[in-house]
Amino acid sequence: MNNSSPTRVILVRHGQSTYNQEKRIQGRSDLSVLTEKGQADARLLGQTLAPLAIASIYTSPLQRAQQTAAIIQTYINAPLKNVEDLREIDLPPWEGLHKDQVKAEYPDEYYQWKHHPAEFTMTREGQTFQPVISLFAQARRFWQELPKTGETILIVAHNAINRALLATALGIPPAYYHHIQQSNCCINVLNFLGQGRVQLESLNQTAHLGEALPKPREGDRGLRLLLVRHGETQWNRETRFQGQIDVPLNDHGQQQAQKLADLLASYPIDLAVSSPMLRPRETAAIVLKNHPQVELQLEPALQEINHGLWEGKLETEIQELFPAELAAWRSRPEQVQMPGGENLQQVWDRAIAAWQSILNRADWGDDRLTNIMVVAHDAINKVILCHLMGLSPAEFWQIKQGNGGLSIIDYPEGPGGMAILQAVNITTHLSGTIVDQTAAGAL
Repeated sequence: MNNSSPTRVILVRHGQSTYNQEKRIQGRSDLSVLTEKGQADARLLGQTLAPLAIASIYTSPLQRAQQTAAIIQTYINAPLKNVEDLREIDLPPWEGLHKDQVKAEYPDEYYQWKHHPAEFTMTREGQTFQPVISLFAQARRFWQELPKTGETILIVAHNAINRALLATALGIPPAYYHHIQQSNCCINVLNFLGQGRVQLESLNQTAHLGEALPKPREGDRGLRLLLVRHGETQWNRETRFQGQIDVPLNDHGQQQAQKLADLLASYPIDLAVSSPMLRPRETAAIVLKNHPQVELQLEPALQEINHGLWEGKLETEIQELFPAELAAWRSRPEQVQMPGGENLQQVWDRAIAAWQSILNRADWGDDRLTNIMVVAHDAINKVILCHLMGLSPAEFWQIKQGNGGLSIIDYPEGPGGMAILQAVNITTHLSGTIVDQTAAGAL
């Protein structure tokens, strides 16, 4: 096997457990087992993963993960290995307690846990330790020891360790630990591309469980933003740089937009905002045919990055004319000033300002979930998602955005509160598979 080939990691959370059902804190307690629903969802997960050529399965030694992995293994002919570093977070004083009991008996600690996870401390056998920081160290150790074989591997673990695995792979700081959602039996896809490069292809897929969009966390209201990348254009297909040239959707892009429209047909949309460029406007208009009461608002600051002299050129042409700049764009995007165009910091500044402006426009707070659809571009969406994950422009390429893909961000406390990444780059509505099969074209 060529070890320089990308390694695809499918990261899943175990099925619903008895402690999940009872709303008890699990941590490293091993008293919790899968419920009937957890077993049924694990079977759906196994069926979904069966078409993939999975070379090996790594699992936590805790029995709720073991049970999930064993069910999946009935659909996949791959060896299974127990790994200590996939154990769940260590929360010894709380394990087995109902969440409401923890809130009542440990109010200060619970607040710190929820709002300042990087500083959160606990005591075990008279020794103070930091559960989240310790978990991040455990996750880093796992990635360091995991063989990168150029194959597809499956990891079956838990809510907290999955968040830490995703965060440490991508460089997300511990302070953003609670910003990442992990549903029972969800699917995440990471691509290890070599030379230390890692790409988040998708986060928290749940369509295989009959949930087209992940549900808000129990009791959450506030805002939900549906962040969409426009459908495919012919220039995407050709790997021709578009930037701020107004290229329309091709036939396939219109079909992608229609599939997104079908996905969201019965989903309430309260506000829709788009880049004023043709390809996102066309995408939004197709979706809004099912929501005629919603008037599309245009936001100029959501326009795609200005590639300057690169616009209209094929990637191969840019390779000939600007080889050093293109190499830097691929490896150090934060350092590149597009000739005659923008740099990534300029895009970052206008995109984040536009995002906050959209949040502030929302009419929310009536004890329901207010839904806003935002349709934009590859670079714009990547910048927004990096910002919400605590990443910098240097991590720009670590986020994938497929044409017609959907990301979901919840603000349960409103525009000024924490952003919860419920899902990133959902494309199952386009192809029926968990792997993004959209065009890998230029921006």
